[in-house]
Amino acid sequence: MNRRTPSGRVIGPDQRIPPYAALRAVTATAAWQIKEEKTKGTLEPGKLADLVILAKNPLTVSAEAIGEIAVLETIKEGKTVYLREEK
Repeated sequence: MNRRTPSGRVIGPDQRIPPYAALRAVTATAAWQIKEEKTKGTLEPGKLADLVILAKNPLTVSAEAIGEIAVLETIKEGKTVYLREEK
């Protein structure tokens, strides 16, 4: 989405994509590419329920702030595998 190097230089600004397209690329489209869309990629009955719970909505924060969003919980195949400790 940002197409920035670690030093902040923008590379290929015309190749940026919107947040929803980026999210879909690493979920539903990624599952489809490896032919696992019947069990992964979206939240539907009968699928594996692999997901993360984030502190903020990546579709509503600025593109620059997405990398700063905290992961609160990670769920794999319906079971919590990571739970952030309260501070």
